[in-house]
Amino acid sequence: MTATLPISEIFCSVQGEGLLVGTPSVFVRTSGCNLRCVFCDTPYTSWRPEGDKRGVDAIVAEVARHDAVRHVVLTGGEPLLAPALPELAARLAAAGYHLTVETAGTVFAPLPVDLWSVSPKLASSTPGADAGPWRERHERARWRPDVVAAMMAAGPAYQLKFVVSRPEDLAEIEAMVAEVGADPARVLLMPEGTDVAALDRGARFLVPACIERGWRFADRLHVRLFGHTRGT
Repeated sequence: MTATLPISEIFCSVQGEGLLVGTPSVFVRTSGCNLRCVFCDTPYTSWRPEGDKRGVDAIVAEVARHDAVRHVVLTGGEPLLAPALPELAARLAAAGYHLTVETAGTVFAPLPVDLWSVSPKLASSTPGADAGPWRERHERARWRPDVVAAMMAAGPAYQLKFVVSRPEDLAEIEAMVAEVGADPARVLLMPEGTDVAALDRGARFLVPACIERGWRFADRLHVRLFGHTRGT
């Protein structure tokens, strides 16, 4: 019997974030996460996880339906929590797909990945006291420099993509980047927000911050094109 993964959704769109923005891609979104970001834009994979178990064979077949698209994004939730992810990644890599893994950088497994897209979570992501035990669990787990460094070293390419809520986050990002020795050209700042007005507000302080530090500004193209909509 083929191994299974908890899948929230599989869809085809253009990559909306990071170094490969605009690239047609099939997104395989797993369900389940070990963090509970207060601003999570996919709560159906974390706070209220939903989806079903799908076999590796079925997932590969669904990806292959989009025969003109050769980029696959394994995302979540936290995809690295799925024990069968290495098997799925190996199958997709063997079929010649370019693989991106989108992860918070708290769990590592060696995978045949072309781009490690790591989004370390800042203190501003920690939920309030009303989150109960998740507040402490999230705060304890959100920053694993050893895991992030392992992903950077695993290659062949990485990006550190920070979701930024406020100017006060910048000092924390500087400390994180220094701790793992990241290439400034691989550090991306992305405004937190699920509508165009919020993205524009964030851009006003993030663009100057990136210019000053040699980092990259990363917009959220899918929000501008489709709004805050599932399957995009």
